[in-house]
Amino acid sequence: MHTSNLLTIFLAMPGGTECIFILLAVVLLFGGRKIPELMKGIGKGVRDFNDAKNNIKNDLEEGMKEKDFSNANPAIKQPDLQ
Repeated sequence: MHTSNLLTIFLAMPGGTECIFILLAVVLLFGGRKIPELMKGIGKGVRDFNDAKNNIKNDLEEGMKEKDFSNANPAIKQPDLQ
């Protein structure tokens, strides 16, 4: 990466003061009562995403185990892929 690209990326990241202003703006926009509901919704979304990711991972691992088992057991006929 070119040095000017790194400098641009570094300067684009918010620092401590900017984070405080962002948090203050969120409190002013949503109010103190809506923030817990917002965080609950974000947490539920992250949990749902992780559950879906783990389900896909488990399905792939099970498929790989089935393939390994069928390769190890010659009595199981492999499907013809033609």
